[in-house]
Amino acid sequence: MIERIFHFNINCSNLQESVTFYKKLGFEVILDFGEGMESKEMAEAFDMEVADIKGVHLRIGDNTSATRIDLLEFKNPPPTGKPYPHLYHTGIARMCLKTTDIEKDYQDLKAKGIEFISEPKLLPGTTVKIVCFKDPDGTFLELLQGDF
Repeated sequence: MIERIFHFNINCSNLQESVTFYKKLGFEVILDFGEGMESKEMAEAFDMEVADIKGVHLRIGDNTSATRIDLLEFKNPPPTGKPYPHLYHTGIARMCLKTTDIEKDYQDLKAKGIEFISEPKLLPGTTVKIVCFKDPDGTFLELLQGDF
């Protein structure tokens, strides 16, 4: 029986740059796969001829059951393509991070050099505020404050 989401994967073009970015959001590396991990089994599971990757698992907080990010940089084959160009693309479009103080986080992250699409916006008829931004490769992320 499926019990929870364990992790989701974000492929990146530069692992160190992406780790630095996600640390600004409060994520910490909890597992480092090292400079390269070549695995025949992983290649087969991913339907690839070869899988030579480096990567890390990150999470927020100390809860061992918290959902992780599996951040990977493919060395062979090299990464191709770009993230979705907009938020209305079919498929997984963004990761949402819940916050208790969106205005403070918005200001803190802007001061760290993160560029936002807009200022935090209040959703009509709710007490929910959201704001979106991108990681170094252009993957969309969202901060959300409030409850539905």
